Parts: sequence; structure tokens; C-alpha cells
Amino acid sequence: MYKEELNKMLEAGREASKNIMKYYNEGFHTEYKDDDSPVTEADKTSDVLIRNILSKAFPTYAFLTEESRDDKSRLNNDYVFIIDPLDGTEDYVHKDGEFTTNIALAYKHEIVVGVVAIPMTGEIYYAVKGEGAYKIDKDGNVIKLHVSSKTCDLTCFRSVYHFAEKERETVEKHKDKITNVVKKGSSLKACLIAEGKGEISYRLNSGTKEWDTAAFDLIVQESGGYVVKLDGTKMTYNREDVRNLDPYVIVNKLENILL
Repeated sequence: MYKEELNKMLEAGREASKNIMKYYNEGFHTEYKDDDSPVTEADKTSDVLIRNILSKAFPTYAFLTEESRDDKSRLNNDYVFIIDPLDGTEDYVHKDGEFTTNIALAYKHEIVVGVVAIPMTGEIYYAVKGEGAYKIDKDGNVIKLHVSSKTCDLTCFRSVYHFAEKERETVEKHKDKITNVVKKGSSLKACLIAEGKGEISYRLNSGTKEWDTAAFDLIVQESGGYVVKLDGTKMTYNREDVRNLDPYVIVNKLENILL
């Protein structure tokens, strides 16, 4: 299922990556939103590019994107594309290379296709519900993903620019099990967990929105991992309030949540 949607989402991810790298290499202007988060021409033009590709192929589907006005009619549509054209704009502005393009498709509040493109490397992570998770490497090889089986000597990925006190305390409290803490930007944290290169990442404040998590949520699930709120429930999508108000954990095994 969703083969046509996946192919167009992969195309959109590749085209957005090219556009993002063009600005990255040639220069860009940075503005700041009301919440003090940065936005660049790469964010805005990639948003338009992605929406154009997908809306032409699927004219009846709705959109929820970081850089566009929220059209609440999406709440009456079973199919909604959820997009962050440039996840990790702060990483982009600092030129650390750790930014992504996130494209997800929700059907009745559940993600059914997720694509995370890595503009800096040309790699793409993707998943279709019930069909597993995969990585397309820079040479075009398709690699099936599976989370690590580790329950000790764990690697925790933390944000480069945000590390809540509760997250810091949790890692310190369980340093007998969490033996490696690595800074990673954007959705790369989740993709690396899906790939088995780390085991856990905490987000214990309410700073993210649907477009930050939607694409990688399915990729982690389809690789055998979990993206769960602290009560053990999964996130839902295409909500009226797009803020992820509840803390959540990305983890290879539920026993490794350690909260």
C-alpha cells in the first residue's frame, strides 16, 4: 500500500534536499519567528517545493506544515501530509550539517508513510506502515533497518542545542546503563536509533510539534522501536493543537525507558 505516495514523498525529499544545500553552499538570510526560532529562505522555498510536488499528485489530500498557515479544514480530511521542510534550522544556521527534511502522511490520525531526508549526505530513511523501515544510502543501496537489542551500555542521543534539566538528571541517574551520551541534531537522533546506532533519546519538555516527530515516529516503530509518551501511549497526528504537549521517549526497548 501507499507505493505512489511513498515515491512522490521520496521525490519531494530529494528535491527539497537539493534546494536546501543550494542555500547552504551559496548563503542565506536568517529571520526569527515570534517564538525566537530561526527561519531561512531554505525553509520557506523548500516548503513550497514539497507542497507543489505532493499537491499535484494528490490534490484531495490536506497539508500541515511548519512554514504555512494552518488550514483547519485538514481536520475533516482523512489524509494529511505533515511536513517540516527543514528540521533543525538552528543546526542549519550553525552549519553543523545535522538537519533533515521530514515528510509524513497521516491517515485518520495515524502515520502510514514517513520519510526523513538528510540533505548533507543524500541519505533517506523511510517507512510504510506494516512494511518495515529502510535507509537509502548515498550510493542508492536500500538497507532494512532494525533497532539495537542492547539493554545495557546504552547510547543516548541528546539535542545539540536543547538539553532539559529533567533529561540531564535522568541520564545522570542511570549512568550505570547509559554509558554514552552523544549530541545529534534534528530527526537524526531517531533515525540513528532505528538504524541500531543508539538506544534512547529523551524529549521531556514540550517544545516540539507534530511536524517534528511524525515522519520519524513511523520509521522507529517499523524498525522495532518505540516512540511513546510517559504513560506508554503512542502519539496521534492531525490534531487541532499541533503542539506535542506530553514528554516522550524514543527507545529501542520499553525496558530501557528508565524513568
